[in-house]
Order: sequence, then C-alpha cells, then structure tokens
Amino acid sequence: MAKAENDLQEQLSQSFADEAASEDTTPKDAEENVRSATLDNFEAAPGQASGAADSGKSRGLELILDVEVPVSAELGRTQMPIGQILELGPGSIVELDKMASDPVDLFVNNKLIARGEVVVVDENFGIRITSVVDPRQRAKSLA
Repeated sequence: MAKAENDLQEQLSQSFADEAASEDTTPKDAEENVRSATLDNFEAAPGQASGAADSGKSRGLELILDVEVPVSAELGRTQMPIGQILELGPGSIVELDKMASDPVDLFVNNKLIARGEVVVVDENFGIRITSVVDPRQRAKSLA
C-alpha cells in the first residue's frame, strides 16, 4: 500500500511539474488544459478485485473501519451554582433532569445517534439500544 501511495505521489509531482513547465495560460485557456488524472500503479487490496466498479467505495470504507471514535452515554444533565459544586463530596447526590425510567442518550463523537436502557453486563454497565436517531435528524444536528 505504501508503494501505491509513493507511486501516486510521484505521478502527481510529475503532473504538477509538467504543468509548471508548460507556457503560462489565461483563465480561458486553463479550462482547455484540464484533464483527468491517471492512477495506473494501484494494487488491489487483498480480497478485492481490481477494476471493480464498487471496489473503490468498499476499499475506502475498509480504511476507516478500525478508526476509534469517542462513544459516551448520558444519564442526564443539570446546572448548579459554583458554590454547590465546591461543597460536593463523597455521599453527595446530584439530581439530574431525567427520570430513572427515561432512556439514556448514546453519543458518537458528541452527536446523538441512539437511545437505550442501562443494563449490567458481567460487572460493567452497558446500554441496550432501544431506538436509533433518524439519519435526517443526525444530519440536521451536524449543521
């Protein structure tokens, strides 16, 4: 894969060098000089057929499948005066804005993606997903 990246960098460098060496162009001429890039020396990823129409899409997705993103669950929220926060100690109780029976929110990269109920798995807390946020709502939250 590193070889393919190096080959691509060399091709792009050569392409830019060729463009720089050519005569100056006006904006009108620049449109006529636009051409497609050729990427000849790519090797297919293991298990991928080279030249398949959708192999680029699945290969691109494969590249990010191991990327870790922050996932968090929110039981609820509250606001407190700084004076009360300074008085917190072991045994203090902080009341949140949700009922105990309300679903908890699941965030991926600080974006709400699902809601669920708290469960215990072995000795750890977990969340059983009960609903997933509609993709259109997720897109709106990004704006």
